[in-house]
Amino acid sequence: MKGLAGVALVMVTAAFLSGCSSDYVMATKDGRMIMTEGKPSIDKETGLVEYTDQTGHMVLINSDEVSTIIER
Repeated sequence: MKGLAGVALVMVTAAFLSGCSSDYVMATKDGRMIMTEGKPSIDKETGLVEYTDQTGHMVLINSDEVSTIIER
């Protein structure tokens, strides 16, 4: 019984933590819509936006190309 309760606790915790990260949509000036996993970060020094795409890869894009970042 304790093992089942432990497994249930782990599953609930995992579900809660996965719900904490929000996905975002970035609109570019050329009309593309980019879906991201988590919030994109903007590096003021380099002018680049860093985000994780839907396949889990880290991607950099020039912030001049981004028109809008919206939380889904």
